[in-house]
Amino acid sequence: MVQAFLSLGSNLGQREDSIERAVAALAQTPRVVVCRRSELYETEPAEVSDQPWFLNAVVEMETELSPYELLAVCKQIERALGRRERARYGPREIDLDILFYDDLVVSEKDLQIPHAQLHRRRFVLTPLAEIAPHHVHPVLHQTVAQLLEGLVDPKEVRPYDHRDSHRDSRPDDAHRAVGRPALDGDPL
Repeated sequence: MVQAFLSLGSNLGQREDSIERAVAALAQTPRVVVCRRSELYETEPAEVSDQPWFLNAVVEMETELSPYELLAVCKQIERALGRRERARYGPREIDLDILFYDDLVVSEKDLQIPHAQLHRRRFVLTPLAEIAPHHVHPVLHQTVAQLLEGLVDPKEVRPYDHRDSHRDSRPDDAHRAVGRPALDGDPL
């Protein structure tokens, strides 16, 4: 089994529910064992500021899936949870990104491991440092804690207060109910 870390994020609809359902779907995936997960963090949008704030988390897993199989599972979960393609760095119902896959380095058009931007993003490093502060970046040769300590990123990242879940965003109308896609029976 290989150790891998994934980042999860959502800023549309029921953000917390989307992340919880994505973690549950990962845990139900054959040849994947979810070992640990971070707390949820509410984060200021990084690239496109004119959109709702995100909820973010990181999970640690052990897997027998190849990096491309894991990427396919992530994309399948995103589709099952209603992710629609939009502008790059724009709003999303759910986003799953592979951060690390053991100490493997992959630099392909459709897959970058370690994630190409993780060392520049407080919204990734903060939850990652919570569960794996001593994990070493295989290219930069620094621990996650060192990367976070040296980070120059003014975007705000704060622990998520579950009592504020009423603030979850809606894609079009703040008062319209958002459908909840069922995972039971969904082909993942």
